[in-house]
Amino acid sequence: MKIFLPILLVGCGGFFGSAARFLVSKILPTGGGAGFPWATFAVNVAGCFLLGLVAGAAGRAGGLDPRLRLLLATGFCGGFTTFSTFMDENAALLRSGHAPVLALYLAASLVLGFAAVLAGHWLASRP
Repeated sequence: MKIFLPILLVGCGGFFGSAARFLVSKILPTGGGAGFPWATFAVNVAGCFLLGLVAGAAGRAGGLDPRLRLLLATGFCGGFTTFSTFMDENAALLRSGHAPVLALYLAASLVLGFAAVLAGHWLASRP
């Protein structure tokens, strides 16, 4: 039963984060064709800001209730965008003085992530 509440918190937060992302995609241009993907850009930047707020509040004296962090950070921001978690992990590496690991993680994630998307598209388009 100890795992049920965390799963419920993450699931509820993820539901609302995913729904919010969907709403943003209905309000802002998605970048179909050659247009700038404003919806994704806005969601990623907003998600980074929200996760920064949550992480900052969790790190302060008195902190943030771990259940609230699960709901907001892992759940809502995770459903809203995973880019926010990626950026928060990079910020943590920078704060802890691990610049070489930060550079490797950042570069490898971008290059390999993009290559993986291209490979997935290529594989899916094969007869």
